[in-house]
Amino acid sequence: MTTTTTVAKRAATGALVGLALGDALGFPTEFNDVSSILAKCGPWRQMRLPTPAIVTDDTQMTLALGRGLRSAMDRGVLAPKRLERPLREEFVDWYQSPENNRAPGNTCLRACHLLKDENRPWQDASQVGSKGCGANMRVAPIGLVPGLSDEQRAGAAQLQSGLTHGHPTALAASDLTARAVRLLAHGTEPAALLGLLRSYAEENRSHYNHRWLGDLWTRGQDATAESFIARGWDDCLAILDRLETAVRTADPEADPCLATGAGWIAEEAFATGLLCFLLFTDEPVTAIRRAACTSGDSDSIACLTGAFAGAWHGADAWPTEWADRIEYRGDLMTLGALWDA
Repeated sequence: MTTTTTVAKRAATGALVGLALGDALGFPTEFNDVSSILAKCGPWRQMRLPTPAIVTDDTQMTLALGRGLRSAMDRGVLAPKRLERPLREEFVDWYQSPENNRAPGNTCLRACHLLKDENRPWQDASQVGSKGCGANMRVAPIGLVPGLSDEQRAGAAQLQSGLTHGHPTALAASDLTARAVRLLAHGTEPAALLGLLRSYAEENRSHYNHRWLGDLWTRGQDATAESFIARGWDDCLAILDRLETAVRTADPEADPCLATGAGWIAEEAFATGLLCFLLFTDEPVTAIRRAACTSGDSDSIACLTGAFAGAWHGADAWPTEWADRIEYRGDLMTLGALWDA
């Protein structure tokens, strides 16, 4: 697919709006099992967008990342220190905002509290023991922003994760999620996606990006930087095995979490979100409804599904009536229009 076609479908707008719609659909169903969701919402294929369409910290932090990324690129060529400062400021602003009342994750709260100290190296704030999904549920903007090299995109995806979630699997899953969004936005056929992602994971398995991550690896228990990051990519390769099997064998009417995990951790959120998209490649609304009707971290799974589906289909994937009333619509549309241009 050419760049012109990618812009014409408005992949960035589609992905950001889809992410928020999935988040809003999954917000009321998180922490519920499937039978409870069906009792509350009715048949999952008919789930309605709540009124009002309120989102969670997933969308809030996606927007914080998007704003930080925009600020960094406005100042020049994207580089680690140029990205770190505005991201740190945006994350701390989110942490201190009165709107940060949507059951945010403890890892983000702990890390952002430490990031308030401007003299503290970000690596000392990072929670290296956490591979929760809080880093890759917000990473879509890095897959959408134009003009980055592969090295910049991978480095930025891992750096934004490392500010809060420093576990190597969180770093690798964030990189892999951004890569998937990028490939779909630029026309990669969904049937070819998993093979490309596997090749990417294998190629990067022992590559620790010192330029972007500094000495973060020394906070872990690994003998070398290469063994540190390999742990993360090995988790991602293992979940890709499960995902490839699930795409062939999963029952679309069954809870996707049974096939690829509940999504509380990074690699499972990536896989289950992508599974919901791949089960309903041509039905983006059905895909996010399926993702929201899951027994796991429904809002994060559905926001990832929405990002994948929106990147592939573009802005026209979503009902206008839904897109018009999603919370933070103006912020989502502004970033989408900027990157689609």
